[in-house]
This record gives sequence, structure tokens and C-alpha cells, in this order.
Amino acid sequence: MRYRTIVADPPWHYPEGWGRIPGGQGEAMAVRRGEAPMFKGRKPLPYPSLSLAEIAALPVPELAEDDAHLYLWTTNRYLRDAFDILVAWGFRYGQTLVWCKTPMGLGMGGAFANSTEYILFARRGSLRHKQKVQSTWFNWPRMDRAHSRKPEAFLDMVETVSPGPYLELFARRNRLGWDTWGNEALEHVDLA
Repeated sequence: MRYRTIVADPPWHYPEGWGRIPGGQGEAMAVRRGEAPMFKGRKPLPYPSLSLAEIAALPVPELAEDDAHLYLWTTNRYLRDAFDILVAWGFRYGQTLVWCKTPMGLGMGGAFANSTEYILFARRGSLRHKQKVQSTWFNWPRMDRAHSRKPEAFLDMVETVSPGPYLELFARRNRLGWDTWGNEALEHVDLA
């Protein structure tokens, strides 16, 4: 089967892990004094990750119709690389959508804590959208504190804009009307 709309949330490789393991006593006091708190390290990713070459090699071109939409989730670290993934998969960039997440304490990042994720909307061929959305940024609520879990409102929006059939790669749950592939959802699609 081939799909007119594909959503992909690849497990980008973070060798140092994610989040922070608190350093214990004194952390809250350091924050109150305006000092950087001490951390023991980072949590390992709760799922296996893929290299950029492995993500680029996924059979997305064979799964997509000649006229198709793609929504590719990425993070600040991999934003530039995500454009290369679009090209490898045979899509052309359209727009960047931004999920503006309400901060939850001291987030990861350097001078600025990361509180956004990005979705690159791309096209292959000339598939028209069903409806126009009046924004490119969204403040969807977080589902829970599970790492990398995406809001259901995002898929609602995809269904409003893009026609089916639908495929979600690296799905974390099943959704009515969608085929899925991923190690956390019932797989409907075999990528082998």
C-alpha cells in the first residue's frame, strides 16, 4: 500500500541521553542563588535511536504516493539535518510548523532551554491540501511527561489539512484510520 500522507517522528540519536539526573542535595539552593545546578548525568533514551544514515535509508519513497504530504518531526539539534532527510526521501520542503511547549522547569539546552519541537511539512508531486490552517505555531498541551510523546491534536490537524490514506512511522500508539509502524504500536506496515 502507498500513502498520501506520512507522519514520521524518527528516533534521532542522542548519545548523551536526554533529561537530567539531579545531583542530589543542594540543587534547589543552587537554582535559588542563580547558579547552575549540579547533575549526575543524563537519562538514557527510553527507545533505540537511529543514525542519520539509517533514517535517510528508510523506504519512505516506496511508501509514499507520487503525490503526497510528509510531516517530519525534528528537534533543534537535528533541524538542519531534517532538510537533508526530506531530500533523501524525495520530498521538497514546504513550511516549518512549531510546537511551542509550556516550559516545565529547567529544560535542556545551552543559553536557552529548548521548549519547542519542529515539524517540517513537505510535498512530493502536486497533492493539494484539504483545508488551510491559520497558523504555523501551536501550543498543544503535552500528553504527559513521556519522552517524545506527541499531542493528539497534531494528528487531528494533519487529518484536517492532508488527505489519506495515512501512515505514521515510529508511532507510539494506534489511531483509527491510520496505519502505523513503530516498536510501541501495533504495526500495520512491514518495512522489510
